[in-house]
Amino acid sequence: MNLDDLAERLHQALPQTQCQRCGYPDCAGYAQAIALGSAGIHQCPPGGAEGIARLAAITGRPALPLDPACGREAPRTVAVIEENGCIGCTLCLKVCPTDAILGANKRMHTVIEPWCTGCELCVPVCPVDCITLEDASGDATGWQAWSTKQAQESLARYEWHQARLARGVRENEERLEAKALSKLADLPAQTHGADEVASAEVARKRSVIEAALARARNRRKAP
Repeated sequence: MNLDDLAERLHQALPQTQCQRCGYPDCAGYAQAIALGSAGIHQCPPGGAEGIARLAAITGRPALPLDPACGREAPRTVAVIEENGCIGCTLCLKVCPTDAILGANKRMHTVIEPWCTGCELCVPVCPVDCITLEDASGDATGWQAWSTKQAQESLARYEWHQARLARGVRENEERLEAKALSKLADLPAQTHGADEVASAEVARKRSVIEAALARARNRRKAP
């Protein structure tokens, strides 16, 4: 099995909560690290003991107890926003990996419960501590509290979230490029009848704008 295939099998075996408790930015990053041999198979609290057993079966590595530095296996939780305390700062919206929080700037936010993975990323960013976590699975923990179907749905929402963020960055860069091109086109008008100092300033501005445009175009070409 090649490295990419192994990473994909490992990725599909993870619960897709995107909680980052493994020490990686998402489940795909953790799967890649396991495949490369730079991460252990015992770093995923949401997967728990059963999750470790699944990864052990794929990799052939011995199952280990969950790394306590990553957290502990526990019941699944969902985030709940105390709506009267919410100030509409949007910080929780920005960190939610599945877009499970609905709201707008200076407007009350609320959690779409079926979309929440219990990742806990929204809790530390809330400046008014109005987000709490509630038990959503009773005594069930790990994969007993989370299904393959939920994992697949969570992954789909996370991928859509990532695509939305990338689209926003791309559209912002396109707006900035259009603005820079407009300024660049207007520079010749500023040189008409200008003295030497003014002409040098226009040349400097042209250099700055052209450099910014080159950087923006290189970013779009980057893989």
